[in-house]
Amino acid sequence: MCENCNSAKSPVRVRFAPSPTGYLHVGGARTAIYNYFFAKHMGGTFYLRIEDTDRKRYNETALHDLMHDLKWLGLQWDEGPGCEGDCGPYFQSERLDIYHREIKKLLDAGCAYYCFCTEERLQEVRAEQEKSHVPVTGYDRHCRNISREEAEARIAAGEKAVIRFKVPETGVTEFDDMIRGHISYQNELLDDLVLIKRDGYPTYHFASVVDDHLMGTTHVLRGDEWISSTPKHELLYKAFGWQPPVWCHLPVILDKNGGKLSKRKGAASVGDFRDLGYLPETLVNYLALLGWNPGDDREVMTIKEMVESFTLERINPKSASFDEKKLQWMNGQHIHICDDAFLKGIMKEGLAAKGIDLSNEPEARLDEIVKQLKPRAHFVQDLAEMAVYFFVAPTTYDEKGAKKHFGEGSKEVATLVRDMLASIEDFKTPVIEKGFYDLAERCGHKVGELVGAPRLAVSGVTAGPGLWEMFEIIGKEEVLRRIDVAMPLMK
Repeated sequence: MCENCNSAKSPVRVRFAPSPTGYLHVGGARTAIYNYFFAKHMGGTFYLRIEDTDRKRYNETALHDLMHDLKWLGLQWDEGPGCEGDCGPYFQSERLDIYHREIKKLLDAGCAYYCFCTEERLQEVRAEQEKSHVPVTGYDRHCRNISREEAEARIAAGEKAVIRFKVPETGVTEFDDMIRGHISYQNELLDDLVLIKRDGYPTYHFASVVDDHLMGTTHVLRGDEWISSTPKHELLYKAFGWQPPVWCHLPVILDKNGGKLSKRKGAASVGDFRDLGYLPETLVNYLALLGWNPGDDREVMTIKEMVESFTLERINPKSASFDEKKLQWMNGQHIHICDDAFLKGIMKEGLAAKGIDLSNEPEARLDEIVKQLKPRAHFVQDLAEMAVYFFVAPTTYDEKGAKKHFGEGSKEVATLVRDMLASIEDFKTPVIEKGFYDLAERCGHKVGELVGAPRLAVSGVTAGPGLWEMFEIIGKEEVLRRIDVAMPLMK
């Protein structure tokens, strides 16, 4: 363990410090993204600390999923679990001796005290305060003046106690926030917060302050729900004689109706969106723009581009609304620029799951299918869904499409197209395209009038990649066969 990680080796040290009690919410993911971007932009360190002192709610599966989600997003920490640095341990449950050492300093300085109040008494105090409509509610500091000697004697006799912080009863605690400016709180409105619980574990407030100092955290980027806790943390830093970090409280993410994002209303976790078929690059890109902008009109960016542009000054204090339609659009944009080899792997997995044997398929053909389909895909699983007809002839046809394209006169048109395609020796995209245009000119049709029935006959659907390209990939004999199969359904 290092006493001062705020060293010359790293000008900026920031952390993501989740509690492994549930899934990684998109709000938490954005907090991790901003910390990661800031560290990389400044040439600093991004570390992961696991705040697992709430042992009743601790979930081993949640911890595994959380770290997996961070890695899937591309947010690899420089220090933390599995990547030990000089400031560990990085699990708070492994740092109890450190917290006990530091709390003794506050007890010795008269800045903290033992509190023996039971939960029943605290509930009675709260009920009485509510009944009396007192202007300031909270713990009544009943044990604040018990001497250290008496408290330790009672503990030795078997009584249980928490350790509370002596918040000044008068005055003002002030701090500056990089996003929200100057903030001040009247001390008389603050509780004597609990620092050490009866089970010997620290509370969030105490452990986070101790760890942020000892781990050299220079900036704390966290959700704005922690603003009201910051004056308590400032007072703790002052009691220890430590320099507080720079505070930066991030705006909340709301759903499209202005409410809180939650699983009850749909997808709300990183795992949800991964399962829906979103790329990690998409989710990072979209979440980054919920409260931050690069200083220009760019929307679709790589992580490298966002890191280069990231500054805390461009974070907006106003809450941002999560728009899943915009996220879906952005996913399509990222698929368009995604590596074809990666997408081909996804497509092959999806087709294999459908029982389609690709063992004899030339890789060049699969490459061309990906190239044709990726501009139309919104989700990675779309590739396999759209690619099926390249390997398996349709047995059904889109119902609305059939009414439109297999109606009166469609058989005559399909016959003209079939004969034209049969006459082509070099069955390549440019030749097929020229054949359609020449046929349209000879027959007095528009090209658009010639493509509906053949497309539906060959693919079973009414939309897809370029028709000429699709025909070339499927091949002349199979295209002609599929048109022949569908011909009896036409009029």
